[in-house]
Amino acid sequence: MSPDELKALIRTVPDFPQPGVQFRDITTLIGSGSGLRASVEHLANRAQLAGAEAIAGMEARGFIFGAAVAAHMGIGFVPIRKPGKLPVETIGVDYQLEYGIDRLEVDAGAIGAGQHVVMVDDLIATGGTALAAAQLLGQAGARLDHALFVIDLPDLGGAKKLRDAGLEVQSLMQFDGD
Repeated sequence: MSPDELKALIRTVPDFPQPGVQFRDITTLIGSGSGLRASVEHLANRAQLAGAEAIAGMEARGFIFGAAVAAHMGIGFVPIRKPGKLPVETIGVDYQLEYGIDRLEVDAGAIGAGQHVVMVDDLIATGGTALAAAQLLGQAGARLDHALFVIDLPDLGGAKKLRDAGLEVQSLMQFDGD
């Protein structure tokens, strides 16, 4: 399936989670076996070209795509978790949300020094979580230069923020005006 055909599988839910927001719902994409397979293949091809030695994904929807890409490529997956979810020593980073602070953590031993990691997530919007994840992966010893997303909402500026931070950013599709 082409990226345009995949885009047609994304459901738009108006006024969620608040009035005026056009929520891009991936559950219709991942509910399609051929759509999910094609999305994973497109992302895996890009990660392969980037030289990925491991894939990292953020909780929770980044686990869906990231783990599938890693399995497709036959390489490891590094879960980036919410605080308190890992039973081992972690490395963490706090980051600013619109109305507060959040935290991401990763297993302190999950990444080898200099290991080439590609970050995969379902959607890039404002970029706050992705920037924090990139910082965390760097602290954990990863060499990170690529971030891959199924969906980009370019009007929210997240992909630009990641590019400004030195990452190459690619997405399978974009939705303007959101």
